[in-house]
Amino acid sequence: MRVTVAGAGISGLALCHALQEKFAESGKQAEIILCEAEDRVGGKIRTHREGGYIMEWGPNGFLNNKPDTLELCRKVGIADKLLPSNEAARKRFIYAGGSLHEIKPAEFVFGSILSWPAKFRLLGEYFVPQRTGTSDETLADFTRRRLGPMALERLIGPMASGVFGGDPEKMSLKACFPTIYNLEQTYGGLFKGMLGKKREKKKEGGGKAGGPAGPGGVLTSFRGGLDVMTDALRADFKGTVVLGAAVRKVEKGSDGKGFIVHADGQQGTFETDVFITAAPAYAASGFLSGVDTSISAVLDEISYVPMAVVSFGFDKPTLGRDLNGFGFLVGLKEGSRILGALWDSSVFTGRAPEGKCSIRCMAGGGRDFVTPHLPDAGLTETVYSELGKIMGIKSSPEVVKIFRHDKAIPMYSVGHTGRVARLDSIEAKCPGLFFAGNALRGVGLNDCVRDAYSVADKVLRLG
Repeated sequence: MRVTVAGAGISGLALCHALQEKFAESGKQAEIILCEAEDRVGGKIRTHREGGYIMEWGPNGFLNNKPDTLELCRKVGIADKLLPSNEAARKRFIYAGGSLHEIKPAEFVFGSILSWPAKFRLLGEYFVPQRTGTSDETLADFTRRRLGPMALERLIGPMASGVFGGDPEKMSLKACFPTIYNLEQTYGGLFKGMLGKKREKKKEGGGKAGGPAGPGGVLTSFRGGLDVMTDALRADFKGTVVLGAAVRKVEKGSDGKGFIVHADGQQGTFETDVFITAAPAYAASGFLSGVDTSISAVLDEISYVPMAVVSFGFDKPTLGRDLNGFGFLVGLKEGSRILGALWDSSVFTGRAPEGKCSIRCMAGGGRDFVTPHLPDAGLTETVYSELGKIMGIKSSPEVVKIFRHDKAIPMYSVGHTGRVARLDSIEAKCPGLFFAGNALRGVGLNDCVRDAYSVADKVLRLG
């Protein structure tokens, strides 16, 4: 059997490893080909190293509360290179009302991040009637309904920006935060759900969850940067990796079985029994239209938000304040041109030279399509000005590095779970065709790895 995977980001690399592993365990033979449009593997995972600074181009880690990614690291021999976040990463901040507020339970009740009417509204969530039914709802509508408008503005909205960079007025609660959706559906509300799960855990004898990354896990990366993982996955893969091989068109085989793949570079045109796209939705929409016209109609509904990441390196003594924390997110009504900032050198050891510190700022997302496209000088000035206003920084950075993403993160808008179901139906009609990648079932690294193993299982069941 020949299996072709399009896209060598974390999803495609993890998928190739899962296929290689599962075919070996089953005793079946398979030729696996990985086609990548760029001249490197890793997709959005890329680590920039300059003058002792380690700066991430895209994501900066994963939570260690799920076994799939940790197990994959063990299998490719990099478990000893894992780097958990520092204790400082427990402290996270929201910029709202013109000041930084540390996010902790006592702050919601006794602090100033919420007004007293908003605090009572938040506490009254317990008595909000349950919304039943299977219809989708935006994150914004859900939050206003259960927690109130200020909770959306200063708590949930910034959180959504930090994870997805998305617009809560368009984001699907069910697709983006299924755990929150299920708390209401199962228990009748958020507070009721948390109490119910606590009782269940107590009955099961479970321990206390949590860590520097927040409830449920510790943010984890690697000494040397996140691309340690993608490099290791490529090195461990025994199949064929073809770089500069953008897939241009996929057609059904002439006998109705398999597929004909047209790709750039040395791979050219070839036949394959199984074709799996782990490419972005907009790319897959173009090259899969020849297989089934309905594929493009679905994939074109998945939009991506732009993002500009600006990393600053400072001389620590000149900064004028400590960086004891993870960083901050910005409230929705603050009028800021940045979504937030990560204090990278505080989160992970070794991200800056001795006596230096690094801060990484994000601008853009689903509510700002202008800032990410500013010229370099204008972008740097805008982001630095916002950072200085929020943190009181007046010293000039020693290092500035800009990373641009025209299409950074897929936004799961209302109706997303229905789109995934439609793609599942197309898979059933086109044996040998599979959909993977972060455009469908989760944008996080853990989601991509979990989904890769799920897709590999489906390929094995083909026989």
